[in-house]
Amino acid sequence: MTPAQAPPPQPPPPAVPPVPIPRRSAPGPLRLALASLAGTAIEFYDFFVYGTAAALVLGPLFFPTFSPLAGTLAAFGTFAVGFLARPLGSMLFGHVGDRFGRRPVMFASLVLTGSATVAVGCVPSYASIGMAAPIALLVLRFLQGFGLGGEWGGAVLLTAEHAPAGRRGLWSSFPQIGPALGFLLANGVMLGLSAGLSDAQFRSWGWRVPFWAAGLLALGGLLLRRSLEETPQFRELAARGERASAPLAEVARGHWRLVLLTAGALAVGYAVFYSVSTWSLAYATENLGVDRTTMLACIMIAVAIKGSATPILAMLSDRFGRKPLCLVGCATSALWMFPMVALLQSAKPLLMTLGFPGALMSMVTMFAVVAAYLPELYEPRLRCTGAAVGYNLGGVLGGALTPIVATALAGEGGPPWGVAAYLTGIALLSLACFALLPETAPRALGEEARTEPAPAPV
Repeated sequence: MTPAQAPPPQPPPPAVPPVPIPRRSAPGPLRLALASLAGTAIEFYDFFVYGTAAALVLGPLFFPTFSPLAGTLAAFGTFAVGFLARPLGSMLFGHVGDRFGRRPVMFASLVLTGSATVAVGCVPSYASIGMAAPIALLVLRFLQGFGLGGEWGGAVLLTAEHAPAGRRGLWSSFPQIGPALGFLLANGVMLGLSAGLSDAQFRSWGWRVPFWAAGLLALGGLLLRRSLEETPQFRELAARGERASAPLAEVARGHWRLVLLTAGALAVGYAVFYSVSTWSLAYATENLGVDRTTMLACIMIAVAIKGSATPILAMLSDRFGRKPLCLVGCATSALWMFPMVALLQSAKPLLMTLGFPGALMSMVTMFAVVAAYLPELYEPRLRCTGAAVGYNLGGVLGGALTPIVATALAGEGGPPWGVAAYLTGIALLSLACFALLPETAPRALGEEARTEPAPAPV
C-alpha cells in the first residue's frame, strides 16, 4: 500500500490592498491668502466702523455735556483705547500662536472682536443711562482692540509661513489688503445710511446698524477659516520640541531693540492713515462745513486706490528688497503732509480727493511690505509674539494719538499747519528707525533664524 500522495501546495491568498487613508491636500497659497484677507477685512471692519462713528456721532451721544471740540476729543479718546489694547492682545495671542499654533489665534481673535463690536451697537446713549454709557463704550472698545491685536499676527503668519520664499512679499500682502476692504465696507455702510436717512434718524439708530452687521460678518469669517491647516513652520517646531516656553519673556529679554525699532518704523503708517480716515473726517465736517457724505466718498476713493496698489508694491519688494520700499514710503510721507493739509483746507472735494491718495500711497509703500518683512526679522519660535507686538506698538505711537493730537493742534479755526508738522515729524522718526533695521533676503523662513540672528540688544 502506497502512502497517499500529498496535495500540491496552494498558492497564498491574494494580498488585500491597504485601505487608503484620506488626506487633505495642502492648501495653496491663493486659498490661504484669500482666507487671511477675508478675516482681516472683517476684523478691521469692526475696528474702522468705530472710528467713523467716533468722528460723526459718538461725541454728542455719549459726551453731551462737553463742548463740541471736547466731545470730539473724548470720542477719539475711546477710539485710542482700542489701540492701547492691541499690544496687550498681541502679547496674549502671540503666546498662543508660538506655543499652540497660528490657527487657534485666528479663531479666538475673530470671535472676541466681533462680539465686542455687536455689543457697541447695543449700548444706550448718555441720555438713557448716564455715565454708564461712556464706560461701557470704553470697555467694549478695549475688547475690540484686544482681539484685533491677535488677528494680524495669526493671519500674516498663516500666509508667510506657507508662501514660497521668492513670492512671500506678494502672498503676505493679502492680509494687508484686508484693512482697506474693511474700511470700504464699514464706510460704505455708513455712507449709505447717511445718505438714505435723515440726520435725526442716523443719530438715533442708523449709526448702530453697521455694528449689528458685524455679527453676521464674524460668523461668515469663522465658516471660511474652519478648513485652514496649521503652518509647516509651526508643525516642524512642535515635532522637534523647539517651541518657546515663554515667548514674550524671550522677546523682551533678547529682542527688545528690534521690537522698539519696528514700532517706531511703523508709526508713520498708522499716523497718516488715521489722519486721513478719522481726523480729517471730523475736521472737515465740523470746521470746514463739508457735507458728511462728501467726505466719506473722498476718503473711500483714496482707500480703494491704496488697497489696489498693495499687491503691486509687495511684488516689488520680492524683487528689490523690503527695506528700500519702506524708506521710500517714509520719505514721500514726509514730503506730502503739508500739501495734503493744504488740499484738505481748500474744502473742495476734487482737491481733497487728490490729497488723500497721495498720503495713503506713501504709507502703503511700506505697509504692503511689512507683512513679509516683520516675520523675516524674527526666528520661528518667537515670530508670532515679536512681529505682532512690534506691529501693534506702532499702532499706539501712530494711530492712538494722531486723531487726538491733530484735533487739539487744529483747534476750531485757521489752517492746521501744526498737524502737517506733527505728521512730518513722525515720518522722519520712522525713516530713522527703518534705516537702523536690517534688510532681509527672501530665503526660507526657517533658514533665516539659523543664519541671521536678530540684532543684539544695546
